[in-house]
Amino acid sequence: MPFIDRADAGRRLAQRLQYLRATPVVVLGLPRGGVPVAYEVALALAAPLDVIVVRKLGVPYEPELGVGAIGEDGVRVINEDVMRLAGTSAAELAEVEARERSELERRARLFRGGRARTALKGRTVVVVDDGIATGSTARAACQVARAQGAGRVVLAVPVAPPDCQARLGTDADEFVCLETPDPFFSIGQFYEDFTQTSDDQVVAYLTSAARRDLSHAPTNRVREEPWSRDEEVEVLAGTVRLAGHLTLPKNAAAMVVFAHGSGSSRHSPRNRYVATLLNEAGLATLLFDLLTVDEESDRANVFDISMLARRLADVTHWLHNESGLSHLPIGYFGASTGAGAALWAAAELTSEITAVVSRGGRPDLAGHHLAEVTAATLLIVGGRDDVVLDLNRQAQAQLRCENRLVVVPGATHLFEEPGTLQVAAEAAREWFVNHLVTSRPDEGEA
Repeated sequence: MPFIDRADAGRRLAQRLQYLRATPVVVLGLPRGGVPVAYEVALALAAPLDVIVVRKLGVPYEPELGVGAIGEDGVRVINEDVMRLAGTSAAELAEVEARERSELERRARLFRGGRARTALKGRTVVVVDDGIATGSTARAACQVARAQGAGRVVLAVPVAPPDCQARLGTDADEFVCLETPDPFFSIGQFYEDFTQTSDDQVVAYLTSAARRDLSHAPTNRVREEPWSRDEEVEVLAGTVRLAGHLTLPKNAAAMVVFAHGSGSSRHSPRNRYVATLLNEAGLATLLFDLLTVDEESDRANVFDISMLARRLADVTHWLHNESGLSHLPIGYFGASTGAGAALWAAAELTSEITAVVSRGGRPDLAGHHLAEVTAATLLIVGGRDDVVLDLNRQAQAQLRCENRLVVVPGATHLFEEPGTLQVAAEAAREWFVNHLVTSRPDEGEA
């Protein structure tokens, strides 16, 4: 059975791995595509999440032929037999290793953002990828994890070829795989959405996971958790209960509610990345599923903007009645079709919604409601997203509220290009801080 996306694959894989909850587990995702899958596994197992950054060492004249692999902290796994048969000298191997070591260290710094690598000594390590094709990278990751002190190595993937376990040999103590279809052509054929995972998204997943994990706190003091609440919630929209994720920083100044686009959910890595930046700026966030699982099967619901706007309004009313949240001014962040719903709902809740941000959105789907929006509105569009950029310009001409259009150079519709999602997220953060956070009198002022 195909997976909807990597998040869906991760949740289904996590169900298979529930027996590990009672053991000291570390979940390691292979960047980039394995990290969204690993995130869901770590969440379900209440385990720390980290990346396992490995680089294969290839024979100089035939790079696809692996002679070994390297990992962080100087870990080096060499197959002496392959090295001898390939006629690779120590000097040639050293040259390859120096080049790959530099790239490995660059990626590790980028992904962790200064956080220390999670210690593996004596622990059960679950190495996760989004699938296995040849198995060479997964094998290298298992070897590196063992060399770094893992007491037990479990390799877990959603999909792999039928003969994969035989290829792994003894590199993993245990192999967990949901699907082994035959014939097997590529990993992507078993995903409805196999969109490439960006470096920014990897960073967002690791940042989100790190703030839920206190295992790295120094032993001589208790680290103060900056979040009053950071949890899965169930929100009420009319008579329908929808799954959501609420993050409430201490002394939060405002709340931003996310309305995702078609085919996405509260697990959207792009929206999670944006939410992380908003949280760090002292803004609470609520990401929730606009549709139930049954409703998602009917594509017509995805484009029923009237219904989605009504759901958004209902969730806004739920927030107004929720203890500890009712005092917070509210803004909407909409992506793709969710932007149309956000603007529609904002037009109907003129006194309740202060600011709206649309990223790669379809504000045109709000129709005549655009002219009724009073909330300050920011439209963010990729410079290479020609059709949507034109639709946003037309929509902007209909807005009567304070508004601005930001075009991110080089970005396409999903902001997958390096650095473009960060530009969009920072623009959204600035807009919400400027329009949602009320000014407070200086200390000592009457």
